[in-house]
Amino acid sequence: MKITRIETFFAHPDHRNLVFVKVHTDAGIHGIGEAYSVGPDDATALAIHHFEEWLIGQDPGRIEHLWALMYQGIRFPGGSVINSAISGIEHALWDIKGKALGVPVYQLLGGHCRDRIRVYQSPGGATPEALAENAVRLIETYRYTAIKIGPQPPGSDAMPWNAVLRGTVARMEAVRKAVGDDVDVAVDPHAKIFEPNRAIAMAEAIKQYRPLFFEEPLRPENVDALAKVAEHTDVPIATGEMLYTKFQFRELLIKQAADILQPDVCCAGGILECRKIAAMAEAFYVTVAPHNPMGPVATAVNVHLAASIPNFLILEYHPDDAPPRRDLIDEPMKLQDGYLELPTRPGLGIDLNEDAFPRYPFRTWHRAFPTRADGSIAFI
Repeated sequence: MKITRIETFFAHPDHRNLVFVKVHTDAGIHGIGEAYSVGPDDATALAIHHFEEWLIGQDPGRIEHLWALMYQGIRFPGGSVINSAISGIEHALWDIKGKALGVPVYQLLGGHCRDRIRVYQSPGGATPEALAENAVRLIETYRYTAIKIGPQPPGSDAMPWNAVLRGTVARMEAVRKAVGDDVDVAVDPHAKIFEPNRAIAMAEAIKQYRPLFFEEPLRPENVDALAKVAEHTDVPIATGEMLYTKFQFRELLIKQAADILQPDVCCAGGILECRKIAAMAEAFYVTVAPHNPMGPVATAVNVHLAASIPNFLILEYHPDDAPPRRDLIDEPMKLQDGYLELPTRPGLGIDLNEDAFPRYPFRTWHRAFPTRADGSIAFI
């Protein structure tokens, strides 16, 4: 079996583009994947088609070899666009292999370590009361056993720090009281704190409400700074969505800067690379909670990854059972009582509904940042 061509598709069903990949073979078997929409999404598609020239005529079953061919073949490997392109293609190669052998992908990764995949969703809400109400509504609707909130109050970039801390405590307290003691509540400041000491202060302020984890309090460039935060709080630190491949996760583990790793299967290098990251984490007694803000193909890929690793904790999830996301695939992963069921179909267990894509055309976009009181852009 040989690769004959690669297609890319865009869809913009809600707040961002989704970048899908379809790898064709001369055996009539195709595989699908999803690349991360990093902002220059048309550049990601161009990178995928750049790799297409290298992959045509290759055996799609040589996944490790083809990954190395793409990663090592770029003069300066790494970066969001390149790693996203490699990841999306790699997903499709696993899908092809599973279909060719007639088994789900997780069976090719050593079999399943669990029978279902625990997931969480993030409620919104401008006030503590609205946030708590939305959290309860999600739990009652989907039977989640965990949720994740944005801890800072709206407009926090322009607030005095003590006001931010008070608002954070009020939001966490309201949610904890509303959902009770047996629902896990994670928090995600989205790397907007910047100073390690303030991150420690926020972690300590919410510690009494027993957060599941404190996600990405700082940006990822300075691992020593994050290690300082981890050393000075008992709240579990989670990070990794902006890191690529096992090489960037290595320092994080060695310096014990995180208790929970959050690689994104759509930009960290794909299924096998994330499995390697999980194996590295296992040796450090660190668990894995994959970052998953993308589309329904990404969710399916994550289900196979999560099923196959022993140190999986929980998966970020966005429901795919209603339009417009439901329109994009033939059959979404099935959610039951806050857990996704393992698929039984060969490969990833889903396929693209290409007829729906024209209804959600590509849009250029960039990440929006709030403005501080002095008029500067709050990049951090």
